[in-house]
Amino acid sequence: MLQHFPLLTLLIWLPVIGAFLILCTGNEKNANWARGIAVFITVVCLLLCIPLYLGFDPTRYDMQFMEDHLWVRAYETRYALGIDGISLVMVILTNFTGLLVIVAACQSIKIRVSQYMAAFLILQGMIVGVFCAMDAILFYVFWEGMLIPMYLSIGIWGSANRSYASIKFFLFTFLGSILMLVALIYLYNQTGSFLIQNFYGLPLSLHTQTWLFLAFLLAFAVKVPMFPVHTWLPDAHTEAPAGGSVVLAALMLKLGVYGFLRFSMPITPLACAKLAWLMIVLSLIAIVYIGLIAIVQRDMKKLIAYSSIAHMGFATLGCFMVYDIVSHMHSLQDAYMSLEGAVIQMVAHAFGSGAMFLGVGLLAERYYNHSRMIQDYGGVAHTMPIFAAFFMLFAMSNVGLPGTAGFVGEFMVIMSAFQTHFWVAMIASLTLLLSASYTLWMYKRVFFGPIGNDQVAAFRDVTWLEKTNYILLAIGVFFVGLYPQPIIDVLRVTIGHILLQSMPPDLAFNVPTTLYFA
Repeated sequence: MLQHFPLLTLLIWLPVIGAFLILCTGNEKNANWARGIAVFITVVCLLLCIPLYLGFDPTRYDMQFMEDHLWVRAYETRYALGIDGISLVMVILTNFTGLLVIVAACQSIKIRVSQYMAAFLILQGMIVGVFCAMDAILFYVFWEGMLIPMYLSIGIWGSANRSYASIKFFLFTFLGSILMLVALIYLYNQTGSFLIQNFYGLPLSLHTQTWLFLAFLLAFAVKVPMFPVHTWLPDAHTEAPAGGSVVLAALMLKLGVYGFLRFSMPITPLACAKLAWLMIVLSLIAIVYIGLIAIVQRDMKKLIAYSSIAHMGFATLGCFMVYDIVSHMHSLQDAYMSLEGAVIQMVAHAFGSGAMFLGVGLLAERYYNHSRMIQDYGGVAHTMPIFAAFFMLFAMSNVGLPGTAGFVGEFMVIMSAFQTHFWVAMIASLTLLLSASYTLWMYKRVFFGPIGNDQVAAFRDVTWLEKTNYILLAIGVFFVGLYPQPIIDVLRVTIGHILLQSMPPDLAFNVPTTLYFA
């Protein structure tokens, strides 16, 4: 019964409908109504994820909870939705993050409350749509649709340089997506359908696959973001409100890696195998070079933004190391662990970096001029001991301390890379040293030592509402770090199927077709 209930449609459009209801509440006099409706909608959406999880069959690799309706007859465009294991995990993560952002905004946002809540509800619905879309044009509509509320959130509720940051964010992400649309139209002309599943297994030449891969690469690399198209992210994070930074870190950066898994690897396996070295090099540059840049940052938000780029380098490294692993080891087992580590890294990064952005936003809100500069603080642990303890936990997850979420995915990727290239694994493991350097140095200067000034001395510790958010995030950090098995169980067959689809014929011929991971 659950498989035939339109749960995915509800999860996409309920937040959008809620956003329009909130806009109808009017001016600031009804701000509490806007807050109440937003919290109610996000709670309902998170509760809807329970039957979604319970009704999901982890032994199947095909799409589940499918909905398929003709949308535009002339071009066979369909309103087609469905989820596999990866989509399920990301949909639950999206709704969990959405609730945290709305709850945090109930206390921090004082102006244009209804518009803020509406923007983030629409953004939540669009992101869920991206993870559920089975039609390429529907995917593209949701992909582009989420840019508008994020652009508005940065441009309206951002910091002093918000106009520059919002325009840069929009131009980078929008222009990167144009070539993706061209690639989708080309694939439509080859198949006569926009259904993504019909694009898999097309007998395309290496030359054609290379051009398609490059078209997808620009769109997805900007979203991750990968070096050298990463420059929009520090500005967007720095100027965005706390909620915008959380959504960027926890969700929007994951869309690029999701695109590689859903489009690039299964559709262009020959090109992925030939250009895997390039992706590995770019990932290692992100891990090491961007980590070194993070060390010298004086703005807390910018430091965490650069650390996000470095940590997402592990996700792209895990995706494209699979080709090197299979060609050397003639086994899918280690390649599977690499791909699984990439997906778990996506989830783990959402808890660690998202929580740190939320914490920096809380500090800036308490400071009279909303400063995020490290030198303006000091001794925060004296006035906010509970908050300091929470922030230390999230900092440890960002460092990759065993037992926290940040360790699991990175460990799996490094272990897989070690099977074929010692130096790749060695360079990647430098992130453990670099992340400890910039994260703990920032923590020391902000939280320890004597109280920096009268502003810090007047800080009040976290309220019950803020404490609720941090407790939920702490549960997520420990859950992924100590017992990721429920996530692994959901991902296992889906990742195995994607891995088999992503192998070019010359590599697939050399490996057993048995699903070792099943």
